[in-house]
Amino acid sequence: MTMLKIIILALAALVLAAVALGLWVHSRDQAQMRAVWAALEHAREADPPRYDPSMVADLPEVAQRYFARAIEPGTPLHRIVQLEMAGSFIMNGTEMPMSARQILAPPSRGFVWQAEVGQGFMRFAGSDGYHAAGGGGIDSWTKFWLRGVIPLARIGGTTDHARAAATRVLLEAVWAPASLLPQYGAEWVQTGPDSALVRFADVQGIEPMQITLDAAGNLTEVQALRWTDANPEKAYRLQPFGGRMLEMGRHSGFLIPVQVELGNMYGTPDYAPFFLATITRAEF
Repeated sequence: MTMLKIIILALAALVLAAVALGLWVHSRDQAQMRAVWAALEHAREADPPRYDPSMVADLPEVAQRYFARAIEPGTPLHRIVQLEMAGSFIMNGTEMPMSARQILAPPSRGFVWQAEVGQGFMRFAGSDGYHAAGGGGIDSWTKFWLRGVIPLARIGGTTDHARAAATRVLLEAVWAPASLLPQYGAEWVQTGPDSALVRFADVQGIEPMQITLDAAGNLTEVQALRWTDANPEKAYRLQPFGGRMLEMGRHSGFLIPVQVELGNMYGTPDYAPFFLATITRAEF
C-alpha cells in the first residue's frame, strides 16, 4: 500500500469519526430538547380556574385595560401554550426563512423553541431552551446544527446564558396572558397613560418587562433590559431588547400577538429587528 493510500484512508477514517461524533452529540441535544418539552407539557393543568374580571379589580388602570382585551370572561386560565410560527430570521444582515414550534410555560418554568432556518445547503436547525426544574436547578441552551452533523452554535449551561434566557421567557409571556395575572405572581406598576412594568416575585435576577398598549388595550410593544453579549465587544451587559406587536389575534379566548418583530437595542438608533414571525397556530 502506498503512502498516499494510507494518508487517504487515515483522512477518511477521521472524517467518518467526526461525522459519527457529530451525529451522537446532535442526538444528545435532541434528547435534551425533547425531555424539557415533555416536562413543560406535563405541567399543563387539566382544569384550571376560569377568568373573572374581578381578578384584576385591584390592578392599575392600564393592567385592567389589557386584561379586558386579552382574556374573555370564563376562559380557562391555561398558562402553557404551544405555538407554531413562520417568518424570517436575520443574521449578519442576511434575511433567511424561518419556521418553528414552541412550548411556552410561565416565566418561572421555561420554554423550548425548536426552529429550522435558511434554505438549501445552508438550512440549519436546532433549539433554544430554558428550564427551571425546581430546587434551584436551571438548564438553558442554544444549540443549532447544519444538516445535523456540523455544530453552528452550542452554548448554554452558564449563569450568563440562563439570565438572558430568563428575560426572553418573561417577554414572551404575552403569548400566554394568564401568566400575567396577579394570582400567578405578576406584579404590575403603571408607568404612564399607556404603559406598565411587569415583574414576577418568583423570577429573580432579571429586569422587569415594560409593555405599551393602545387606547383600546391592545398590546403594541414589549421591551426589557436584557443581560446579553449581543454587542461588538461580545461582553455580557444589560441592553434594551424588545419590539413591536404588529397584529393581534384571538385563540381559545385569549388575544395574543400573531405578528411580531423583535431585536436588540430596541428603542435606540441601533435597533435592528432580527426576528420577524407570524403565529400560524396557538394551542392552550
